[in-house]
Amino acid sequence: MIKTYRVLAWVIVGLVVLQAAAIGYAEFGVTKYISDGAVVNASNINDLTFDGVVGFIVHWLNGLFLIPLVALALLVISFFAKVSRGRTFALVIVGLIVLQIAFAAFAAVLPLVGLFHGGNALAILVVAALAARRPIGVAHD
Repeated sequence: MIKTYRVLAWVIVGLVVLQAAAIGYAEFGVTKYISDGAVVNASNINDLTFDGVVGFIVHWLNGLFLIPLVALALLVISFFAKVSRGRTFALVIVGLIVLQIAFAAFAAVLPLVGLFHGGNALAILVVAALAARRPIGVAHD
């Protein structure tokens, strides 16, 4: 169970890195698309075809489904793994992910909230890396 706990925590770290890569790919792709003379507006937003559009899809699916599922699996495993403060770290990760999804929803209305979305992503990465490196021992949370 300890190994599973650590693997799941590292998977979250990797998925957060994938999130950053995917949105970077998407944003640079849309920037090139616009600088080449194309237009992005409400009438064509669902029919965009440019290099990088898949980055938006990966970012959305990964962030809304895959990362939360792995975090929930980490939380369940944390109750069985003998990792010092493992449950606490797993609960913090789940809480940060809930906050991350809320930031994304609010940033659609108030783009300034996107700053918190980006910063919180780094918090998820750091806490997940710390969780993966927790010492083995009797859990005391």
